Amino acid sequence: MNQQLNAIEVARQNIGAYKGELLAALPSHLQDKGVGWLTSALSALRKNDEVLKCANQDPGSLIVALSQAAQLGLMPGTDEYYITPKGGKILGVVGYQGEVELMYRAGAVSSVIVENVYEKDKFEWNPGTMTKPVHEVDWFGGDRGKIIGSYAYAIMKDGAVSKVVIVNKERIERAKKASATAGKSFSPWTSDEAAMVLKTAAHDLAKWVPTSAEYIREQVRAVRDVANEPPRQTVPQEPKQEPVTSPRQHHPEPAPAADTLTGELIDEGEQTDADAAWFAQAGAK
Repeated sequence: MNQQLNAIEVARQNIGAYKGELLAALPSHLQDKGVGWLTSALSALRKNDEVLKCANQDPGSLIVALSQAAQLGLMPGTDEYYITPKGGKILGVVGYQGEVELMYRAGAVSSVIVENVYEKDKFEWNPGTMTKPVHEVDWFGGDRGKIIGSYAYAIMKDGAVSKVVIVNKERIERAKKASATAGKSFSPWTSDEAAMVLKTAAHDLAKWVPTSAEYIREQVRAVRDVANEPPRQTVPQEPKQEPVTSPRQHHPEPAPAADTLTGELIDEGEQTDADAAWFAQAGAK
């Protein structure tokens, strides 16, 4: 027990040493949740001895993973962003909730549907005649059987339906083989296979739906291009005897910046008051 406590203290010191850099990387809407974000990261290490061991063995890989999570604005140690061990190092993996969060944050979609399909469900999908699948579930029928696949699509702000992506058993197996930790006891594929199947569908959908980075980048570029346009010169007109209505000018206005606030991010880690207090004081003079 004392050994684990010492290991936790080492990990906390390592994270605390980079507190400033990590908090600075967080998006503006997460700045006031910085202590909770750091505590969530430490909680992910508390939950798994193998993860904690690798984090202390190679603290640099831990900081790299946490930096990526911070830049993406995702909560580490949750279904938004997994902290997993690989070859004695820490590997950060975006979870299915993280994939969906990035889609919402872009501001182009009104809803994202990602669902698993089980053996006893009724599922119908014909790309030639249907805009979205029909999925019927007997919510009161008990066991739905094994997962046989998943699907995902988004409803855009204009009401259009995005491409529907289908994940079958073959795609699931390919995703498992591509995972660095599949088959290990600490792998998300072992502890929560249903979430990883959902993540596969959400990841495939992200190729067809704007995510925050690319979408906001395009909006910023559009605003910049409009701002850089040279002002139009107006030609003086001869005064007319009868008043007339001026023709409406068609000057496109830059699109408003996407709202990056999509709701409170839930910290699913086992936060402790002691950790939160420690991170709040770390670096304070």
